[in-house]
Amino acid sequence: MTNAIPPDFEEFVAACGPKLLRVAWLLTGDPHQAEDLLQTALAKVWPQWRRIAPNRPEAYLRKVLVNCHISWWRRRWTGELPHGELPEPPTGTDPFDGVVLGQVVAEAVRSLPPRQRAVVVLRFFEDLSVEETAEVLRCSTGTVKSQTHRALTALRGRLPARELLLDGGPREWN
Repeated sequence: MTNAIPPDFEEFVAACGPKLLRVAWLLTGDPHQAEDLLQTALAKVWPQWRRIAPNRPEAYLRKVLVNCHISWWRRRWTGELPHGELPEPPTGTDPFDGVVLGQVVAEAVRSLPPRQRAVVVLRFFEDLSVEETAEVLRCSTGTVKSQTHRALTALRGRLPARELLLDGGPREWN
């Protein structure tokens, strides 16, 4: 067996790499850890690429990303604990309101337990169905639904009031 990278693997990584890196970043909350997570997942997938490629390689790789992330947080608990309250969102018509909102939401998502974070990332950022999320996480659809409910309840408690987000922020949320 040669160590040459199949050309279709390179094409896949070039096409889907940025999207998968975003998934990794949303799971880890750190750009450097996200790069490491994606690299680890790609290294695990590469030896079986010829078997995986004809099926659904992006879904398979997402599953590998989530599984790698879960094994990382099971192995390495850093002792970090959430602290304080979220900063107040800026008022007025600041052109960076959307950026601040994105940071507040990302911070709230990162504060969720890893399983709930994985469900939120897959369901709402990757737009997977309940069934597809259950398949990636290897759990029942009921587990996905209950974890989604718990995560959204926690996020509602951690995010500023909707009215504060809408003052100078995106108005298309209804």
